[in-house]
Amino acid sequence: MELAEIEIVEDLSSKSRCNEGFLRVSRLRIRNIYRDGSRSEVYPCDVVRRPGSDAVVALLYEVDEQERVQVVLRSSPRAPVYLRRHEQFVHPDPREYRAITETVAGLVEDDDVPGESGLKHRAAVEAQEEAGCAVPESDFQVVGGETFASPGTSDEKLYYCAGPVRVADAREPEGDGSVMEECASLGTRELAEAIEACRLGEIPDMKTEVGLLRLADHLGFIPQLGLFAHELPPGLRERYVRLGIDAVSDRPAAS
Repeated sequence: MELAEIEIVEDLSSKSRCNEGFLRVSRLRIRNIYRDGSRSEVYPCDVVRRPGSDAVVALLYEVDEQERVQVVLRSSPRAPVYLRRHEQFVHPDPREYRAITETVAGLVEDDDVPGESGLKHRAAVEAQEEAGCAVPESDFQVVGGETFASPGTSDEKLYYCAGPVRVADAREPEGDGSVMEECASLGTRELAEAIEACRLGEIPDMKTEVGLLRLADHLGFIPQLGLFAHELPPGLRERYVRLGIDAVSDRPAAS
């Protein structure tokens, strides 16, 4: 199914309370209290929340026999971005944004257990639901610490997990039954190519760029050179250090 356009049927903004709908807005007046006992002026603060707020980004990859890193990505319409066309911005954007390419990701559910095991479980669930890839929870590794998506307006927090797959096993996602999942599709790219597409704005999703860069570091892969750390000359190989990600070997074995 291919998207033609998204039509606004009704705008309920003026009729709805800020605590109704999928996204909730806490409209607050706050002030800072400093260590010396002084206080700031009272100022407004709106906080956008959605159920759970936390999400897991599942970085699905395969290292093939030629030591090329392939990543699984999904594309689907994102109505908030598509509907930018109805607004006026300082920097006009001629693109239509009928679909946004992203890594596999999903919200943390209420019954997920806290901690690393819960993140791996959620990554495995999303890999199955969104990419048709059956990945054991134990195969996922948490890569780096969490990030906030937009800390000036939202408390959404993202966690990153990398898991090896066979890209040939990836299939068109079944989706969650919602209309927003109807036009989703899957694709694969070489890791360096996907990172470059992020930098060029072809893939304009920030979590995807952050996640792919962390995946490259996790694998010991240097996208600018198209090689792994173990392929560097001895002097450079000794100086190579992964940034904030524990590792037990130069790179995981090819899938």
